[in-house]
Amino acid sequence: MTTGDDRLEQRLVELETRLSFQERALGELSDALAAARDEEARNNLKLMQVTEELRQLRLSLSANPPSADPAAEPPPPHY
Repeated sequence: MTTGDDRLEQRLVELETRLSFQERALGELSDALAAARDEEARNNLKLMQVTEELRQLRLSLSANPPSADPAAEPPPPHY
């Protein structure tokens, strides 16, 4: 037969086990959130770089529009 103390002890062990699991899960979620934020920061930086490159390309093309004359094109690199 289980006494009241045994049931209380069993309940306490179960609660400690649950708490340990939740602490581990919370740590994993925290790590995943930190990794996602780092990735977001890297993606934002890449997006800003690509946007700036596109802006520079547009400025360059507007200053020197490409010619429709094939003779004005440089020869391909294998020549």
